[in-house]
Amino acid sequence: MGSSVRIKEAVVVTPSQPTPNCVLPLSALDSQLFLRFTIEYLLVYKPGPGLDRAYTAAHLKAALAKAMVHYYPFAGRVRPGSSGLGLEVACKAQGAVFIEAFSDGYVVTDFEKASKTVTQWRPLLSLHVPDVLKGSPILVVQLTWLRDGGATIGIGINHCISDGIGSANFLNYFAELASRKSNNPKPKPVWDRHLLNPLPQKIKSTNRNIPPEFNRVQDLCGFMNRVTNGLKPTSNVFNKRKLNELKRTALHTCAPNNQHFTSFEVLAAHVWRAWAKSIGFPPNQVLKLLFSVNIRTRFEPDLPKGYYGNAFVLGCGETKAGELVEKGIGYGSNIVKHAKERINSEHVRRVSELVSEWSASPDSIGVLILTQWSRLGLEKVELGMGMGKPVYVGPICCDRYCIFLPVKDERESVRVAVAVPAAAVDDYNRLMNE
Repeated sequence: MGSSVRIKEAVVVTPSQPTPNCVLPLSALDSQLFLRFTIEYLLVYKPGPGLDRAYTAAHLKAALAKAMVHYYPFAGRVRPGSSGLGLEVACKAQGAVFIEAFSDGYVVTDFEKASKTVTQWRPLLSLHVPDVLKGSPILVVQLTWLRDGGATIGIGINHCISDGIGSANFLNYFAELASRKSNNPKPKPVWDRHLLNPLPQKIKSTNRNIPPEFNRVQDLCGFMNRVTNGLKPTSNVFNKRKLNELKRTALHTCAPNNQHFTSFEVLAAHVWRAWAKSIGFPPNQVLKLLFSVNIRTRFEPDLPKGYYGNAFVLGCGETKAGELVEKGIGYGSNIVKHAKERINSEHVRRVSELVSEWSASPDSIGVLILTQWSRLGLEKVELGMGMGKPVYVGPICCDRYCIFLPVKDERESVRVAVAVPAAAVDDYNRLMNE
């Protein structure tokens, strides 16, 4: 399979109407060190009957320009805050980058399986932004026409601006404009980043504990070399039947007082255990599972509807490798469940203080990071013009961070994508499907 991608044009698209010229401060959670990168989505579309490529490209550019009127910070640039603390967005309608490209190698069915290498699909979002604070565009969109008439949309969004839910809201609004499903869609994006900043000194959090995600664990095995050596992407789909089987197994292998686990809890535990067992860590190596927990309704008061900033903190499950492997999926599911239950308004305030005052950031030793894209609504990004909804949603590059992805037309199914060391791939896939 060839992978040649030729760029036809790369242009800057600015908002279609005047927007505020201002500087907007980002929240303490937005400004975290580990969020200073670009989220990169890949959406794949089947060929549409009678699709006019020139019209489609022009129409998408016009929709992007309209979308950035209401979401005008997406047309700005992120920079260090003038106070020396945190980050801010300089909003001067600098614009987003739109790229149109052609591939003479890829067809839609190529995306049904995992990519062959971690970076194989990088040309489908050819403008990679390695440093999000050096005047780079916050938003990059690449339309790539495939050999069979299908298309991919690669999207890069500066994570400091938005979390997955916020970026999916923006993309669905962009799609609504492109598809013309509504004559005059009225989004209600909410900035209000101050809501997640630390409280004033006189009413600081009474919780002085350090959350476990910020504590370092001892490296007993050359951890980073083990988990980054010769990574190979994997993809495993779990439908409703498989998820129910995992739930039954978890209930049979956990403490008797647990009566219920969610699909996320059992699948997260299953992946964590398969990953740990296949790589073969020493039994006494402490491992952590870090996963994002949406706080929009866990915070007091609830964040306003339409808030599109980073509204999540990290849940942290922790145990020794030997216990995770030997005690079974119920043990791991219970750890994940309790890690979620610890997240409340007081916890969020404490995290906000730590990242603001001490630049606290999770360490990499012992860590598997898991994020959930399967409930963001990316599978609904319908661009119209005969393109329909995406048949595949995933990352541009499959890395050692695990992502739960949606499966087309199967709302209760989940695709698990993660890159594992080549020496562990066969064992990992076997364990995942046992």
